[in-house]
Amino acid sequence: MEGRQVVDLRSDTVTRPTPAMRRAMAEAVVGDDVLGDDPTVQELERRLASLAGMEAALFVPSGTMGNQLAVHCHTRPGDLVLLEAESHIFLYEQGGVGANSGCLVHLVPSERGAIAPAVIEAALDETIPGEDDDHIAHVTLLCMENTHNRHGGAIVPLERLRDATAMARRHGLAVHLDGARLWNASVATGIEIREWASVADSVMMCFSKGLGAPVGSILVGAAPFIRKARRVRKRWGGTMRQVGILAAACLHALDHHFTRLAEDHRRARALADGLKGIPGIVVPEPDTNIVLVGLEHPALDREAVLERLEARGVRCTAFGRRRLRAITHLDVDDEGIARAVEALEGVCAEFLGARARF
Repeated sequence: MEGRQVVDLRSDTVTRPTPAMRRAMAEAVVGDDVLGDDPTVQELERRLASLAGMEAALFVPSGTMGNQLAVHCHTRPGDLVLLEAESHIFLYEQGGVGANSGCLVHLVPSERGAIAPAVIEAALDETIPGEDDDHIAHVTLLCMENTHNRHGGAIVPLERLRDATAMARRHGLAVHLDGARLWNASVATGIEIREWASVADSVMMCFSKGLGAPVGSILVGAAPFIRKARRVRKRWGGTMRQVGILAAACLHALDHHFTRLAEDHRRARALADGLKGIPGIVVPEPDTNIVLVGLEHPALDREAVLERLEARGVRCTAFGRRRLRAITHLDVDDEGIARAVEALEGVCAEFLGARARF
């Protein structure tokens, strides 16, 4: 591995700012955003509100804060929130729905992230025995995710989202979309961000994943909702001063790294194609930039495989007891994909004692 750059596929969050992005950050016009004086973050918020077809937008330090602000501002303590069973909000935000907003969670299943209207209706039947029953929590919010991390970057089809939203709104629920990687869905399908955002009352999108910015996410929604979120952001310590330096990186990413996500998708497919046929593993076809690798053979111990890959200069992450995840991004080129295929083939051969492919 010495002298060769590590192929880091652990996440699309591992990217480093490009020289051009660093210049944009250094040259950013800034002000005190707490006082409403930072023109660069204001430009970013105006632009993203327009892009999403929403009234207003709020820059936040992270996707987790954006999601948690949305839950908090759509609900009251004691309310019940419907979450998809493998969603980021449920699994990877430290129980924030309860800790930050005092809400209960009801988990619903999905088909690769797509929640069927019948599933929502069944969940509401379970949780709403009667509107005037003083014993029960009010169900006030449905959260969905697109693209879906745990389902391997799956794109939830627009019509499936619309169907779920229609059912939720029929019962008076607000809808929030965790769109951390919504950029990928847009590039892969050719459907504009505003069309995806139209299925929800609020949407969070992340700049520090495939777009390659070092920090930042955006929360979009109606003006009163964003005003409330701005106030809560201050309470939670998320309001920053000369934040235009970070907003400039996000604007640069939007201008220069958005459409190039198609390259990440192409490389993810190349990685999956290269891994198919390696004995002992199974690799589904990726929708976007996330490749899941199932360790089917019992001899393939997850931690040992990761350790051997690291020794060969390739980094992936564990994604369940018998599964690895690899994510393509702007710091991984075609040579890196070829090295990753070679490394995993070699590691599997070490464990299985054979180098023949199916």
